Amino acid sequence: MNFTRAATRQPDAQDIEEFLYEKRQKIYPREVHGLFARLRVASVLTLLGLYYAVVWLQWDGRQALLWDLPARKFYVFGLVLWPQDFVYLTGMLVMASLSLFLFTALAGRLWCGYACPQTVWTETFLWIERMIEGDRQRQIRLDKQPWSLHKLRIKAAKHVLWIAFALFTGFTFVGYFTPIRELGSAIMALSMGPWETFWVLFYGFATYGNAGWLREQVCKYMCPYARFQSAMFDEDTLIVSYDERRGEPRGGRRRGVDPRGAGLGDCIDCGICVQVCPTGIDIRKGLQYECISCSACIDGCNSVMERMGYEPGLIRYTTQHSLEGRKTRVLRPRIFIYSGLLLAVAAIIALSIATRLPIALDVIRDRKQLFRETDEGLIENVYTLRVINMDKVTHEYGVAADGIEGLALILDTPRIAVDAGQIENVPVRLRADKASLRARSMPVTFTLNAIDNPALAIGEESRFLGPAP
Repeated sequence: MNFTRAATRQPDAQDIEEFLYEKRQKIYPREVHGLFARLRVASVLTLLGLYYAVVWLQWDGRQALLWDLPARKFYVFGLVLWPQDFVYLTGMLVMASLSLFLFTALAGRLWCGYACPQTVWTETFLWIERMIEGDRQRQIRLDKQPWSLHKLRIKAAKHVLWIAFALFTGFTFVGYFTPIRELGSAIMALSMGPWETFWVLFYGFATYGNAGWLREQVCKYMCPYARFQSAMFDEDTLIVSYDERRGEPRGGRRRGVDPRGAGLGDCIDCGICVQVCPTGIDIRKGLQYECISCSACIDGCNSVMERMGYEPGLIRYTTQHSLEGRKTRVLRPRIFIYSGLLLAVAAIIALSIATRLPIALDVIRDRKQLFRETDEGLIENVYTLRVINMDKVTHEYGVAADGIEGLALILDTPRIAVDAGQIENVPVRLRADKASLRARSMPVTFTLNAIDNPALAIGEESRFLGPAP
C-alpha cells in the first residue's frame, strides 16, 4: 500500500526544481603542463597585454584607440571614424562572424579554448586562486575545513586580489571610452563622474562574478555558441577526442605491463583528463557541448602516457573520419565558402577605407516653412547644410546647387571654413522662378568641394518645394 502511494504521488515543486536544475558542484581544475598549456598561457598573456596596454598608447597627441561617444568620433590609430562610417563597424562584425565560422569548421572551438574573454579572465582568476590557496588538492582540503581565522585570512586575500584585478579591468574598459589618463587623474582626485563610476563598478562586478564565481556555468548555460556550434561541425572538423579503439577496455596496471597481454587498452583510468577539465566533463564519453577545446585533457593524458611508456595521443586533436579510419579532407566546400566570403568582405572594407573621402554633407530642410514667395515673385526654400570635415587639416569649401533651371543659391559667405575634425552648420537659401517649377516637389543637388583640394567633393540630394504649377 505504501509502495502504491509512493509510485502514484504527484511531484511537488521541490521535485520539479531538482529535476530542472542540478545544484552546481564546484570544479577544481588541476594544473597541467604541456604544449597546449603553453599555447593557452601565451594566448592569455598576449590578449591581456593588448587589452591593458593598447589603451595607454598615444597617436598624434591623443589616445590611439578611443571611442569618444560624446563627440561621436572613434579614433583607431591614424583613422578617425564618424557615425557616418558605421558601415565599417558592421563589416568588421561580419568579418568576425565569418572568421568564427571558418575556424570552427576547421578546428572546432578554438575561440572558446584560447581567446574568449570568459576563458581568458577565468584562467587569470585561476592563477590567482592557485597562488593564494595552492594546488587542486590543497583547495579541496581548505574548502572542507571548518571556518577558522586561518581559512578566513586565505579566502579574504584571494577575494581582495580578485576584486582589485576586476576593478582594474573595469577601469581599463572605461578608458577606451573616456581618455584613460583623464580618467586616472579623476580617480586620484576622487572627482570621477557618475557614468564612469557606474561602468567601472559594473564591468568590474561582471568580471569578478563571471570569472570568479560562475566560470564554467557561463559556458554551459549562458553562452549560445555552445548550442549552435554543431551546425558548423562535420566529420572533417578537428575536435578534441578520445581514441576509444585504442583506449578500451580501460583499467589500472603497473608501469611496464603490456596492456595487450593483459587484455587492456592504453587508458589506465587515472581520471586526470577529468581533473584538468575546466568544465568538469569526461572526454572519454565522446564530444559534448560543454567541451571548450582548451586541450588540457590532451596535455594531462600525454603526461600519463609518457610515464607509462605508451605512445602519446590517446586523447588528441583529430576528426571523426580519422577515428573511423577514413581520410580527412581539410579543403571542402564549406571551407571555400567561408574563406571566399571572408576575403570578399575584407577586400570591400579595405577598398572602401582606401577610397573614403574625409568629408560629409547633410542637408536639413527648414521644417517651419515649406516655402515662401519673395517680393520679386520667386519661390524660396531654406536649408541648413551640415558640413563635416573628417580630415586632419582645416579646409575651405565652396557650395553649389543645381537641378532646376535658373536656380540661385544664396549664402552669407562665399566660402565655408571648417577646422579639422569639426562640424559647421551653414544656413543657405535656394530661389527659383515659378515658371521653372514643373511639380510641387523637385529634386535638387547640393555640391560641396574643398577649394584647396578639388578631389574632395561630395554631393547630396534634397527636395525643392513650391506651389502647384
